[in-house]
Amino acid sequence: MGYEILSLLFFLVVIIAASEIFTNAIEALGAKLKFSEGVTGSIFAAVGTALPETMVPLVAIFGGNTAAATEEVGVGAILGAPFMLSTLAMFLIGWAMWQFKGLRKKDTLEPERTGFRRDIEFFLFAFTLSFLVAFTPYEYRLVRMFVASVLVLTYFYYVMETIKASAALVKDGHATENSNSLYLGLIFKEHMGIVVLQLLIALGLIIVGAKGFVHGVEALADILKMPVIALSLLIIPIATELPEKVNSILWIRKGKDTMAIGNITGAMVFQGSLLPAIGIFLTPWTINLTVMTSGIITILAGVWLYIISLRVKKITAPLMIVNGILYLTFVSIVIYMSLSA
Repeated sequence: MGYEILSLLFFLVVIIAASEIFTNAIEALGAKLKFSEGVTGSIFAAVGTALPETMVPLVAIFGGNTAAATEEVGVGAILGAPFMLSTLAMFLIGWAMWQFKGLRKKDTLEPERTGFRRDIEFFLFAFTLSFLVAFTPYEYRLVRMFVASVLVLTYFYYVMETIKASAALVKDGHATENSNSLYLGLIFKEHMGIVVLQLLIALGLIIVGAKGFVHGVEALADILKMPVIALSLLIIPIATELPEKVNSILWIRKGKDTMAIGNITGAMVFQGSLLPAIGIFLTPWTINLTVMTSGIITILAGVWLYIISLRVKKITAPLMIVNGILYLTFVSIVIYMSLSA
């Protein structure tokens, strides 16, 4: 067990270092393209750091040893990612606000509101639709294919709306700015090619770190005799969501709230629309009691975030405790069901 723990710590360090390199490159990319912080956080950063966890369900679906393993790990990882982002990741945002309040010199979270609200609206629509379609009979294949197509179109419409809003946001002072010089710019002359190179290096390190972390977690879970569905819903999403969490915490520390929140909510839209569409296309897309519970809690967390985006003028750290409570509620339910089995 000692080796597994050391392995986890090593790959965790790789992920954290890669995330710092990634945030530095993504800020430079957004600044050079003159995009708003919303586009940089919700699309570029969100999709880029979603790559590691995107690979997990795809590998499970295409390379699973058994149909049962493919179904449990694939569907569990697809629905587990939005659950983790809407609960634990948002709780960590609140923790980071409190932890770095001295550096931030403000007690409230101040993301660009229209983008925050738009992300949550698209997420709730897409995720709820993908969740509900799992209750339709498998014989209704045409209905399921239609829903999957709607989910794909929803994400591309979301991207268009986010980019369309960018120009006005830049004029209002929400342009992406570099906090630090590009790291590779200290060695090479800084231009777009070097920015892209650093971005690709960071993404490569993130994927390597996330895959190594997942393998270490799987080995540890095997030692601890954890069930597959608990692994796919709890441990794998925690491991593969680390890049988003670390990136957002780094941006919270710098006071870049729009990019910090957009990094998470943009990933929620991506993983609540495109990944479920893949799952609906390629698997029977049925859910058991555990997955159903995670889906309901995810929707509740999304509704809470939507209320915050609409009604709360001053977003403070304690508001994110609700998301943490929802996460702990699910963990308690999974542990209880595992012990009762």
